[in-house]
Amino acid sequence: MAFNASEKILATSSSSSSANTTELISYGNRMLKASEKLISTLVKPTDTNDSVSFTLAAVEGHVFMVGPNVTLNKIPQLDTTNSSVDIDLIGIAKNNIERSASVAFMSYNTMENLLKPNLFNTPNDTDKTMMSTVISATLPKTTNTELTKPVNFTLKHIRELDPNGSLSCVYWNVSEWVVDGCSVLKTNSSFTVCSCVHLSTFALIMQTPSNQLSSITLPPESDSLLDWLNLVCVIVGLVFFSLALLSFALCQWSPGVNNVARVNLCMSLLLAHLLFLLTQQFLSLIRPQQVLCAVISGVVHFLFLSGFVWMFIEAVLLYICVTNLSRISSEKREVLSSGFLCVIGYAVALVVVGVSVGLVPDGYGSEHCWIKRDKSFIWSFLGPVTVILALNMILFISIIISLSSTLYNLNAEVSQMKQTKTMAFKTLAQFVVLGCSWILGFFTNGSMELEIIFLILNSQQGTFIFLIYCVLNNEVRQQYRNCFRCLCCGLQQH
Repeated sequence: MAFNASEKILATSSSSSSANTTELISYGNRMLKASEKLISTLVKPTDTNDSVSFTLAAVEGHVFMVGPNVTLNKIPQLDTTNSSVDIDLIGIAKNNIERSASVAFMSYNTMENLLKPNLFNTPNDTDKTMMSTVISATLPKTTNTELTKPVNFTLKHIRELDPNGSLSCVYWNVSEWVVDGCSVLKTNSSFTVCSCVHLSTFALIMQTPSNQLSSITLPPESDSLLDWLNLVCVIVGLVFFSLALLSFALCQWSPGVNNVARVNLCMSLLLAHLLFLLTQQFLSLIRPQQVLCAVISGVVHFLFLSGFVWMFIEAVLLYICVTNLSRISSEKREVLSSGFLCVIGYAVALVVVGVSVGLVPDGYGSEHCWIKRDKSFIWSFLGPVTVILALNMILFISIIISLSSTLYNLNAEVSQMKQTKTMAFKTLAQFVVLGCSWILGFFTNGSMELEIIFLILNSQQGTFIFLIYCVLNNEVRQQYRNCFRCLCCGLQQH
């Protein structure tokens, strides 16, 4: 009677034309609190296990209780018409002094009229559709409510799935839907399995491009073209990263040349791009393994961050080289030794990742096995990158000014046009090598042209490193010629 009466009152309120969003949110919160109190009255002490379920027009409920003498190894799946839940209630009970616990699982058929899907705030302007009934899971009359493992919810789709839409498992946080701690485990045309690390009120929301943005959003074939372009560019970049590493390892370099930053930059970005590429190609196999997905995203985070730190170190070394050539060798031995550089290059990234894990343990393992965007955790990557890009940009401008001034004062007898062309190319290449082109990433929203330029430039850092430091280096080029001559002579003899 209480459930039915509450539902009728709230149904009248939600249908009222004068009710605004704030009032609807208030009604929804009241309904959730009242429902939790009502269903908790169904929890009764038990030595083994017991369950109670009910079905009403607006809400379905299922309560399961376990006691200290429970003989089950695992409680059965709790089902409603359009949803179900798997929870380790026995493990939770073992962590309680009373050795007992209970779970209350409810499915609300009309709650979306109050807690509307457009209360899910996303960075992009998209249309939101509620794809499941709103469900709620709590642990009433349980002292220690800490979960022993993530809880999996199976949500049946109550509407047709748009193939161009993206699904998000969300939970209700007082005034909005958020994805914190929840992720899509697997999905098909009929249902979606959500995994969450906490209990609350949950739903499945689909995002589709808004009609007003249809003119500037990419059509499916363009997205496919961009994916293929990304795949090709990254593979080409990986090839040149490998060639650059081989050149650094096998070629003889002048004693004054310090390739430590370049070698480690190539290694970090090679491994980062390769791991991320393989993860995306086998995402359907990796994504269900939550721990593996989270570990991969943490490792990719570390590799990309270390790559940016090495870009900064390379910028510092280049700045010292340009501004004070006479002191670079001594400073390199005394201050910028290889061991010191390696400590800086990897320790900074390791500290950032370690602090990130400590502050937000569940921040890794998004739907694409990358950093989750909720709780602003993405700034654990964007923050350090923004600082490094700003510093590199300042150093890059200082290097160009200093180098231009030096070249202007030299009375070289080479062709001025040839010198200008070479200088222009090396400037552009060094701009990419130092990561300054990543700044474009902050301005690509809605622009396919900028996105393509960003993709090409930043996937080809290995290509530019190979061109600048290997192909355009006379000594290394001569070693290439000797190698090819030996190879050709060997083939002719055979």
